[in-house]
Amino acid sequence: MDTLPLAASGDDAGPLTPDELRELYSLMVAVRHLDRSAIAWQRQGIIPGYAPELGQEAAQVGSGYAVDTTRDFVFPTYREMGVARTMGVDMVAYMSTHKATWHGGLYDPLASRLAPIQAVVGGSVLHAVGWAHGQTLEGNDGVALTYFGDGASSQGDVHEAMNFAAVMKAPVVFFVQNNGWAISVPTERQVAGGSVAARAAGYGMPALQIDGDDVVAVVEATRRAFAHARGGNGPVLIEAMTYRRGPHSTSDDPGRYRSLDEERDGAGVDPLERLKQRLLAEGIADDAFFAEALAAAQAEEEQIRTGIQELGPRPGAEMFDLVFQETTPALQAQAAHWREESEHV
Repeated sequence: MDTLPLAASGDDAGPLTPDELRELYSLMVAVRHLDRSAIAWQRQGIIPGYAPELGQEAAQVGSGYAVDTTRDFVFPTYREMGVARTMGVDMVAYMSTHKATWHGGLYDPLASRLAPIQAVVGGSVLHAVGWAHGQTLEGNDGVALTYFGDGASSQGDVHEAMNFAAVMKAPVVFFVQNNGWAISVPTERQVAGGSVAARAAGYGMPALQIDGDDVVAVVEATRRAFAHARGGNGPVLIEAMTYRRGPHSTSDDPGRYRSLDEERDGAGVDPLERLKQRLLAEGIADDAFFAEALAAAQAEEEQIRTGIQELGPRPGAEMFDLVFQETTPALQAQAAHWREESEHV
């Protein structure tokens, strides 16, 4: 569904090649395996909490695949592990946030082009628009890509961000993963009209409502949106229709608000299986390729798990360096005491 047409652009990467399709599948397998492993790590006490993304691999990998990390910037929520993996972010550094050893992760946002993980619902959207407007003021051609869910679309911050972006023609792509649930509330009970994409017309911006379980459709739509924004035409909203197959977080029990039958009926075709069948039908991949992709994902997961377990606790004295802009004499004395104590541990 296109609510308003996107501007024509010569920045067209063309159809995905067989190599790119195979790469997309490998990325999705890696993300699926790491996602499931992270849930197990939480159960084992390796990390205290995690927000699963089972069923959203195509939406995340496909959109992240369209990012140009030499000039664009991505502003995630707490559920974009698949985006981070696709962009090549060090996953031990990324997962350190879920271990609660560092706010925003140990990775370098400037180098990776991925902003720190945002736990405030809708908060990343404001940051993205600010960065995008800065690109306009500086005469650069970078585009901001920001993520939020159907539930977050009801936040006032999102309205303010969209309105400002549209008025100022900020180069930003609003990527909504409509996974059917705002924690325990279904979309139809908290999004008037049932569509986030339909709201874009009220801001005078084009929107694309796409099949979020089709990774090829996601890549193509995100590339179109990037080209539109990069061409000075203002923001675009993409609503990727998908389904959250698991809980909202590892502290959530989805059985309290939906049945297994409802989950199976709503989930539809598995995004990985969908791409696998396409690769087989087009003769792009065979069983050996799929086995190799799974083996690589398993080896990667083991490496990440080891890295996370080796992460030590952060030194408590860091708060004096990174929290307070100007420390009082009392705080300076306390910091000196902490450092002295840590040297004797």
